[in-house]
Amino acid sequence: MLERLIARLLGTPWLMRLPIPMFRAGLGWMLGPRLVMIEHLGRTSGEPRFVVVEVVEREVRALRVASGFGTRAQWYRNLRANGVAFLSTGRVRRERVGVRLLDEGASRAVLGRYASAHPDAWRRLKGAMDVAQHGDARIPIVEFTPVD
Repeated sequence: MLERLIARLLGTPWLMRLPIPMFRAGLGWMLGPRLVMIEHLGRTSGEPRFVVVEVVEREVRALRVASGFGTRAQWYRNLRANGVAFLSTGRVRRERVGVRLLDEGASRAVLGRYASAHPDAWRRLKGAMDVAQHGDARIPIVEFTPVD
């Protein structure tokens, strides 16, 4: 029941877009360290697009996020098509980053570490993604690294 509600909320575009103006105004830090705004380019239009997602893993020079709606998420498809991304997180605004789409095995490893660190959040997220993706919740991971 809760998973269906979460899936429905995550699939509500206007609700998921609410944090974007905060990040664009430099106030993303108010939403905490687990959210990041990705600016990417539309694969057809070339226009800037924005999405706010949860950070599932941070390392010194890497930040990883999950595409909860799988490879059909528009932002994921845009990154796959052109690899152009800028991140805003905390007090960092619009930093150009390199994009790497992790393979299924590497994605599973990252999600396994996330599940260990955040078991309740993982249970809800995985349940919601199973509902949203009709039982086939393959959740790819995207890794961002600074461009030197």
